Amino acid sequence: MIGTFVNVGTIVVGSLIGGLVKKVLKEEYSQSLYTAMGLAAFGLGINAVVQNMPDSEYPVLFIASLAVGTLIGNLLQLDTRIGRLSAKKSGDGRLGEGLITGSLLFCVGTLSILGPVQSALYQDQTYLFTNAMLDFVTAMVLASTYGIGMMLAAVILFAWQGSIYGLTLLLGNFITDTMMTELSIVGGFLILSSGLAILNIKDCKTLNMLPSLVIPVAWCMIAG
Repeated sequence: MIGTFVNVGTIVVGSLIGGLVKKVLKEEYSQSLYTAMGLAAFGLGINAVVQNMPDSEYPVLFIASLAVGTLIGNLLQLDTRIGRLSAKKSGDGRLGEGLITGSLLFCVGTLSILGPVQSALYQDQTYLFTNAMLDFVTAMVLASTYGIGMMLAAVILFAWQGSIYGLTLLLGNFITDTMMTELSIVGGFLILSSGLAILNIKDCKTLNMLPSLVIPVAWCMIAG
């Protein structure tokens, strides 16, 4: 799992650098970066949905995933609990939005998903090292907007990639092209939802929607 440890390290270092930059930024510049992050998340979410939707083998799966996942998230009150925790830890309620956006950008992507598979099966760290460099830059930009608390996203990334690594050791290469497509569509909607919240257009309670990511994975494993 050396690739995952490197990936985690780059997020921590990037967050530290970005957090230091934030301390010397004027409020007007910080607000401009905040808006830019919202636009970036909005655009990336749309791109993920549009790019993968034509290849979907289960056209209504993303609807079922969002509905069931959001219901589960509401029952667990994820938004309320994690929002209180992030505000308590940082004193800044906006950190929760940053962590959602960052975690989705770090975790829901081809390199971050296939990287642990390549590492487990072939000890090939290429995808993870490449992903680490991209996440380093992303973490710096996000931390310069939301603060040094963005390094908490490294814990989420470790749990995500570690789970994929462990499942691959147990089950082999269980990630199919269909699973990647369906997961990317749902992930795109969640990233889009984060963008809407950051831009103060609509707070969709993205944290409550996170369980939606589990549904397409479970469905494809059962159907496959």
